[in-house]
Amino acid sequence: MKPQFIADLADGQAVASLFLVREKEVRTSARTGKSWLELDLADRSGTIAGKMWEGFEAVAKTFEADDVVRIRGRVKLYNGQKELTLEQIIPATEREYDLADFLPHTKYDVEKLYAALKAAVEAMRNPWLRQLLRSVVEDPAIAPRIKRAPAAMTMHHAYIGGLLEHVVSLIGLASAVTAHYPELDPDLLLAGVVLHDIGKIDELRYTRAIDYSDEGRLLGHIMIGVTMVRDKCRAISGFPAPLAVLVEHLILSHHGTHEFGSPSLPQTPEALMLHFIDDMDSKMAAMRQTLAASAEPGAGNWTDRNPALRRALLRSDQFLAGDSAAQTKAAAAAPAVRPAARKE
Repeated sequence: MKPQFIADLADGQAVASLFLVREKEVRTSARTGKSWLELDLADRSGTIAGKMWEGFEAVAKTFEADDVVRIRGRVKLYNGQKELTLEQIIPATEREYDLADFLPHTKYDVEKLYAALKAAVEAMRNPWLRQLLRSVVEDPAIAPRIKRAPAAMTMHHAYIGGLLEHVVSLIGLASAVTAHYPELDPDLLLAGVVLHDIGKIDELRYTRAIDYSDEGRLLGHIMIGVTMVRDKCRAISGFPAPLAVLVEHLILSHHGTHEFGSPSLPQTPEALMLHFIDDMDSKMAAMRQTLAASAEPGAGNWTDRNPALRRALLRSDQFLAGDSAAQTKAAAAAPAVRPAARKE
């Protein structure tokens, strides 16, 4: 494990550790004409800007974005944000680091999540849908990527194993809503849960950094997923064509509106429910991440603006604790009220 992580760095601290280079640029001040090397550095705990002011010309040619480098420098505050003033940059070889130190990862056991996914598939009653989902989640070319893929670049579950975590969370939600709404087909909804984001295993790259693949930029995960599932349906002899259409509709409509990228609007009960539980789980994950990331002591009752939700969030526990403390203080400051003397 590398010795220092970004989340633990403090102002004035000396740093000698490994970091993943996400972006690299030589910048020049229009006012002074002075140039410097600016890096966006990352590890699994966060990101930080790094600036090298002197002697960077030769070293800048020795590494590129997505490389891991060993740096020596010092933390400083600039406009209230921590950044690194870099003194030395040395490219690292692959045997010097573990990639798990540089990409954020689900906190859950991936193998247990995958086992929960397989158990849900095995419990399906519809033999066609069970066979379809088996052909996807147990495909040796697909399964390792299901275990590793993030669910998004930034919006929600944007870390290694995030897609699988999201799917297993949705399996629980699907079970609850089908119990409440008996008109829903539980196997069809489960098929949508498992397959709606399957295209993200190819839409995103997640080796040294999380980014869009060329295919992902050009087609998007909905089109990639529909194509993948269509091929799987065609490979199953006798798979009912109308059922295949319903499964494709779940994938095509799960974003809910044309505005948010769905080629089709939800037009079946299962498609509508998939959209709502997917939206709910993603928004709760985005909230959870923002609240956890800004839980520093003295940070105030409000978080920074969450770009996915387009709003700041109230830290309810801190808000309530502050109100409780104010009430306690007010009660302590109030004059004691003595009972009136009894008249004999």
